[in-house]
Amino acid sequence: TILLSTLLITPTTTAFAPPNNKATNPSRHHRNSNIPSSPLHAEGATASNIKSLEAILFDCDGVLADTERDGHRLAFNIAFKENGIDEEWSEERYGKLLEVGGGKERMTAHWNEVGWPAQIPESDRASKVLSLHLQKTDIFMRLIDEGKIPLRPGVLRVVDEAIASDVRLAVCSTSNEKAVSNLVSTLMGGDRASKFDVYAGDMVRKKKPAPDVYLMAVEEMGLEKARCVIVEDSRIGVGAAVASGISCIVTKSSYTGGEDFTGAKMIVEELGNDGDDVVTLETLSGLLES
Repeated sequence: TILLSTLLITPTTTAFAPPNNKATNPSRHHRNSNIPSSPLHAEGATASNIKSLEAILFDCDGVLADTERDGHRLAFNIAFKENGIDEEWSEERYGKLLEVGGGKERMTAHWNEVGWPAQIPESDRASKVLSLHLQKTDIFMRLIDEGKIPLRPGVLRVVDEAIASDVRLAVCSTSNEKAVSNLVSTLMGGDRASKFDVYAGDMVRKKKPAPDVYLMAVEEMGLEKARCVIVEDSRIGVGAAVASGISCIVTKSSYTGGEDFTGAKMIVEELGNDGDDVVTLETLSGLLES
């Protein structure tokens, strides 16, 4: 494992850490009304010095944006309320539920544990969970459109470097494809979004920690696994990356700071926008399997 000075934190076996309430610099928030233009050439990135890096495969939630606590959780709670379901997931409870990959699976696991609401009869559970999840997705996209969920620091910089150097881009997520595509296009702009392939949990048989979504991306994009790097934020995501045989870097998010990231090549707080510790294409190339 490569250590990034001052940013590497020794992993623990704690499943989920309390939310990180550290303030984020507002100047690093990019709303859809003020998306910077994508540069033709990114400073410091050239085809010659990163030629071995073929593609960057991003997770979405927690990697592109810290969406779980202040996006998906709120959207679930609004959907519950709009359907007369007396349920409100706290930050702590939702953090625990993130051990389960996928929103529909998360609701099912929760109600299997605490009991199902009267509004969801046993004979109608599957269809009602699906309906709730679709409604939650629409609410989540509205939050994105309203500019309430900013990109994480450094994401646009790395994306622009990749585009300038002809490094291919994909998002591989357990989330709904519609929600992922909307987040990318709204927060990054149409020009950048056009450079991304999107692979979502509903497109594969098994969600993370199974490697299916990453293997699908590699196959459909015609990539070499040894020339790709995955950007993840959670133990589940790292498990999928390791199982896929692709190098992985972790950018810790609000719920995942204390998780066990065994198998990741590098662990950082964020991709970063300035300073000596920012993650660059050269950094990512250094993580590639030889």
